[in-house]
Amino acid sequence: MSENLQRLIRAVYDDRSLLAQTEYAEAVEATIDLLDRGELRVAEPGESPESDWVVHAWVKQAILLYFGLTKLETIEIGPYEYYDKIPLKRGWAEAGVRVVPPATARRGAFIERGAVLMPSYVNIGARIGGGTMVDTWATVGSCAQIGRDVHLSGGVGIGGVLEPPGATPVIIEDGCFIGSRAIVVEGVRVEREAVLGANVVITASTPIIDVSGPEPVEYRGRVPARSVVIPGTRTKSFAAGDFQLAAALIIGRRKQSTNMRTSLNDALRDFAVSV
Repeated sequence: MSENLQRLIRAVYDDRSLLAQTEYAEAVEATIDLLDRGELRVAEPGESPESDWVVHAWVKQAILLYFGLTKLETIEIGPYEYYDKIPLKRGWAEAGVRVVPPATARRGAFIERGAVLMPSYVNIGARIGGGTMVDTWATVGSCAQIGRDVHLSGGVGIGGVLEPPGATPVIIEDGCFIGSRAIVVEGVRVEREAVLGANVVITASTPIIDVSGPEPVEYRGRVPARSVVIPGTRTKSFAAGDFQLAAALIIGRRKQSTNMRTSLNDALRDFAVSV
């Protein structure tokens, strides 16, 4: 079925006039349904923890096509009224997900059993693993992949990456802790069990500098596994003088532990990380 859906989605993405044909419109709807149920995902991990993630561009194409199929309509849920093209997810009790008003998630997002949504927002194509807490006023952008047992603290901003379809979404792997008001955008990958302190901002071009050893080691677009990261700056010279530009500093590593809560508490205490 997946191969047939891929063929149809790719064809209609190249020729939008095909959306007028039932077969192609139904292929778009079927893809969104599979995303919504968690049977399909925008991106998935490779065969080993160190391998790159695999992005399914055709699934993103289906999401973009879905916007063209749907029409604006009034959506009423309890005391709330919305006017949008995409319905909100329902059936939270059956899904085993705790949702605190006025948290919302759009159809086409998947939230695994055991996750908790405080008043927050989850966009289409996103995936959130079981045991994860999306805290108050955190936002999870379109197609972002959030692993299991992650904590997205209050006000965290996880960016959406819909276009181009082949671009890697933001990925927060299992066991990560993302501190208050931290921002992760532009397809950055935060590897398993990493800790980002409060107000860390990481874009694709942000220098992520490991300062825990005798010499700095720089990364871009990827936070290595179990890193403990705080906001920092780096001096850059311009014609008008020297100025401080934002950077993210890796100041240590979280210990490996079978008790991940203990490991997290140790990291926060040992490195005095604000969360």
